[in-house]
Amino acid sequence: MKQILILQPVAALALFTLLVLLLMPYQRVKAFRAKQVTEDDFKFGESARVPTVVSIPNRNYMNLLELPILFYAANIILFITGKADTIFLYMAWTYVGLRICHSAVHLTYNRVLHRMFIFGMSNGVLAVMWLRIVPLLV
Repeated sequence: MKQILILQPVAALALFTLLVLLLMPYQRVKAFRAKQVTEDDFKFGESARVPTVVSIPNRNYMNLLELPILFYAANIILFITGKADTIFLYMAWTYVGLRICHSAVHLTYNRVLHRMFIFGMSNGVLAVMWLRIVPLLV
């Protein structure tokens, strides 16, 4: 397997994260124009006055910056060490797919149990990736 392929899911998740980032100013400007929020509502993060439709993209974006850092690190380690294989590649794409599904639920109908199930599955995939990586590093 070409080692560079393990970086494709990394690029896909990074681009998706940037796409979610674009939702934040879009929703904020929309709410500001509708006079649902003021500039001061964002002075120290988000005030309690900020509508859900504005705060959820921000929270989802934060989710995409938290645990995925371990995904990015894992794939970069695999690339640098030349240890990426087809199983790692499938797991990486599965992780990206699950994170996109998680965001889709979060940003649309936001059913917590659905989100939690998908989030748990993505974390399981990430844990298995790391359980496979650690022995390769010793």
